[in-house]
Amino acid sequence: MAERVHRVTMFKMPKEGDRAQMLERYKIMAAENKRDGKPYILSMTVGPAEEDPRSQGYTLVSKTEFASMDDMKYYDDECPAHGQVKALVPSLTVEGILTVYFKAQATGGTEAK
Repeated sequence: MAERVHRVTMFKMPKEGDRAQMLERYKIMAAENKRDGKPYILSMTVGPAEEDPRSQGYTLVSKTEFASMDDMKYYDDECPAHGQVKALVPSLTVEGILTVYFKAQATGGTEAK
């Protein structure tokens, strides 16, 4: 558990059509992510944020999980599938992006392992 890296990226995308395009690109990335010929993203969940004042204008959220910091660095710097997601951003109306990542130090819930 301690080595896994959890990453959350949030986008401020006011146009619904832009959010739909980004979601479709993430779906492609989910199918095409490879490192050394094998899928390497442990889990990926992407969807529109629910309307709530606490969202602070963020409208689309991506949560990914990697086996190591090295895998996340590969995702950022070398992964062709993630590169296609990043390449789409300049053509969309994006008013902000926030990315945070961490290694879990506490877990719980009914599905925690």
